[in-house]
Amino acid sequence: MFTVSAGLALLLGAAPLLAHAQSSGNVSSCPGYTLDGLQETASGLLAQLSLAGKPCNAFGTDIANLTLAVTYETPDRLRVLIADAAGAQFMLPEAYFPRPTNETSTEDASDLVFNYDAQPFAFWVSRRSTGDVLFDTRLVSLPAAPTTALDGTPLDSFAFVFEDQYLQLTSSLPRDANVYGLGEVIATSGFRRDIAENGTLQTWWARDVTDPTNENIYGAHPVYLEHRVDTNGTASAAHAVFLSSAAGADVVLTTPAGANASLVQYRMLGGVLDFYFFAGPTPVAAVAQYGALVGTPAWVPYWAFGFHLCRWGYLDVNETREQVANMRAAGVPLEVMWNDIDMYHARRDFTTDPTSFPIDEMRTFIEELAANGQHYIPIVDAAIGHTANDTDNYFPFISGIEKNVFVTNPDNTTYIGQVWPGYTVFPDWFAPNTEGWWGEAITNWSDSGIEFSGLWLDMNEASSFCVGSCGTTGNLSDTTTPVSLPGDPGNLVTDYPEGYNSAIWGPSGNITINGTLTFGNDTVVASSAGFAVPDDELAASTQFGKRADTLRNLNVPPYTIHNGFGDLSVHTIATNATHANGFVELDVHNLFGYMEERTTHLALLKNQPDRRPFLISRSTFPSTGHWSGHWLGDNFSKWAYLRYSIQGVLQFQLYQIPMVGADTCGFIGNTDEELCNRWMSLSAFVPFYRNHNQRGALSQEPYRWDSVAEATRAAIAVRYALLPYWYTLFANASTLATPPVRALFWNFPDEAELLGVDLQFMIGDNVLVTPVTAPNVSNVDGIFPGRGNVVWRDWYTHEIVNATAGTNTTLDAPLGHIPVHIRDGAALLLHIQPGYTTNETRAAPYALLLALDGTGAAFGNAYIDDGVSNPGVDGTIANRSLTFTVGNGTLSVRGAGEFKVLQPVARVTVLGVSTPPTNVSENVTYEADLGRVNITGLALDLNEDTTLSWA
Repeated sequence: MFTVSAGLALLLGAAPLLAHAQSSGNVSSCPGYTLDGLQETASGLLAQLSLAGKPCNAFGTDIANLTLAVTYETPDRLRVLIADAAGAQFMLPEAYFPRPTNETSTEDASDLVFNYDAQPFAFWVSRRSTGDVLFDTRLVSLPAAPTTALDGTPLDSFAFVFEDQYLQLTSSLPRDANVYGLGEVIATSGFRRDIAENGTLQTWWARDVTDPTNENIYGAHPVYLEHRVDTNGTASAAHAVFLSSAAGADVVLTTPAGANASLVQYRMLGGVLDFYFFAGPTPVAAVAQYGALVGTPAWVPYWAFGFHLCRWGYLDVNETREQVANMRAAGVPLEVMWNDIDMYHARRDFTTDPTSFPIDEMRTFIEELAANGQHYIPIVDAAIGHTANDTDNYFPFISGIEKNVFVTNPDNTTYIGQVWPGYTVFPDWFAPNTEGWWGEAITNWSDSGIEFSGLWLDMNEASSFCVGSCGTTGNLSDTTTPVSLPGDPGNLVTDYPEGYNSAIWGPSGNITINGTLTFGNDTVVASSAGFAVPDDELAASTQFGKRADTLRNLNVPPYTIHNGFGDLSVHTIATNATHANGFVELDVHNLFGYMEERTTHLALLKNQPDRRPFLISRSTFPSTGHWSGHWLGDNFSKWAYLRYSIQGVLQFQLYQIPMVGADTCGFIGNTDEELCNRWMSLSAFVPFYRNHNQRGALSQEPYRWDSVAEATRAAIAVRYALLPYWYTLFANASTLATPPVRALFWNFPDEAELLGVDLQFMIGDNVLVTPVTAPNVSNVDGIFPGRGNVVWRDWYTHEIVNATAGTNTTLDAPLGHIPVHIRDGAALLLHIQPGYTTNETRAAPYALLLALDGTGAAFGNAYIDDGVSNPGVDGTIANRSLTFTVGNGTLSVRGAGEFKVLQPVARVTVLGVSTPPTNVSENVTYEADLGRVNITGLALDLNEDTTLSWA
């Protein structure tokens, strides 16, 4: 959803990123801690840490007594917890963040080793098998005193600081380490984080903002993957580090001047230091080990892998229905139709406008979709409209007030902000009645006629358009500050597409698409709208609040993290707002989206226990993937954002939220034919495939241009053929936590030249995608991993790629074509005939594609179930799990599981066969130039073990 944050920040005078850096003047005097009272066990140790000298009270009050708990939880996972001995600091509540239970290992069994110095206390984690130090707070490789600053952010000291409102811990890393993660972020440096002298400063404070680069955005993910390759690139090892904390924070990655090492420094606004270390040693293993801790991703319904279409600006149900008809008329597959807030009455959750989206018409429309095997998803915003009088019978608000489910002010009055409906209140996901109340609202909406297949959770950072509880003392009968939306008079979206060419569009500047005049050059350029903020609201945002026996500055913490809006309460719930259990917004702000996702998932599951909930959400946190997927937010119709979408998808594989994708063709501004053509092709190869754009911009449904429709049909044909492969990868993610989409080095970890590649990616182990990411070209450069020891074949022609080992190869890529290649040794189960919907596609027989390696072998597996059932209490689903093994000219199919597979394998294609088969016939052909054997007319029953020979 488009937001008005840019204008608001400007009017507030919010300083640019990094301008708020604070030098404490006394962090360097912080004394550190001394370890004593050590108790060692086979599975770890317990100890006390005592302040080693005079308190420095740099950004709060030094906590004198800490507890250190080290636990070898599994052979590849180590936990190091440093917490205040009194237990007053905020930690993630176990009730909402369950971790694996009864998992204790021993130090001897672990490849991770915890080491420490007692005075001053420092610790380091090493790898037993190699002796490599993975995390090191001794800082022996760094200068004795800080010698550099990061873009104006002083490195005042590397001291270990533990205060009520400021925690600091620093670890040295190998110089120019390969670090990935620490988001959510759109990093101009790419998927690999910049750790050079200027380095990276990443802030964790969820905010509603239109996709800026190098700043904090919607979610917070304090986890990183580090990958080390030796100098000759023949051996490697990866590990991951997770800080289990919701605290607002800065993290610094940099290489101090004169140092022979780099560093990572955490600066947190509170909480505790709860670290988990994962041994890997492969990137995929390290990511999976992280997933085993935070929760494996939710099961995804089969239909969710289809193509989704949405727009902010479908003004009524007839216009929405028209898009469905136009897509079918153009032969462009459409699986799921969405609606944005246009559908709401008075822009309120769980409503439909009686004039433009009458409930009877909506019920009929959704039934039409279902009859055609299609699905419907509406939006749910995070804030609930506040009613101004007793005659305004808005049930979610009235019921919520009765049940005490909303966030409050420190004086226990209801916190009232402002979002799309005007004055709004915000669910307190920690309150005991919220889950039932939220579930009731969802069920009532569904029962009324909005029979959705999934839900779209937006604005859940949470977003509020005023600072502080702006409606608490106001006259609620008055209209709140009006919001000028894109497309409104005076706020037209008239920027020319990035690919604008006067030779094509004409000197008048009038842009014509398929013969329809869209806009002229006499309109004004749009800008983001903003709100004036009264002085009394700004003053109200500086209130103090009490916690336990200490006074904390809740709204202006002494250390200023680098929130892109400056003040932490801008465009969100004020940090002194209160929640159930004594929680305050300052501590739980980063959890709002996660808690909504959890609550919504459980509500959907309660409503339909046998059906998999499907959610797409904007704000995320570690463990979100267990409940929801994610889209990459309010991006721009620019080529740069097409490129950024790839690193975004890769980030969220690391974060264990694999169902992810961008607003294809861009959300903000006006796209053009070429950009949309290339983007529709690219997004067909990422998990969540949706086209969505803003109100008032050029229409960009793929049928609008003939070339885009053609490119989309071609890309979807490949995507739908690969659905059994996609589905198997996601079943593995939900059971084993292995990531479906991968950076190239994740599959080829010994090849150092791949560490910075983020404009190509792999689907699983076997499919390589090389999209075009620049305009006005008909080819693309891509590297083929394996250093010449892997044979790559073109998906479309099955020809072997003549690739140069270890460097780029130029590929033909005319408009509408995206290069896709298959790795040798792969056995892929495919749909033989992609249909208009996933149901139609699944109804056709299967095919097998076998790409033999140099020894004539191939291997693959497939997972099949009904595509919609949710795991029962035992965590299982009726399924059929298949393995395909090829050797000596024979295919062996073996299976397990009771699920009945109705479709047989009708065709087998074998690549890499060097000699003609002996049984060539009408149904068995051989093409020597491709080394391809085609076996047709089959009816292999996947419910039975079988073999097939062509030698």
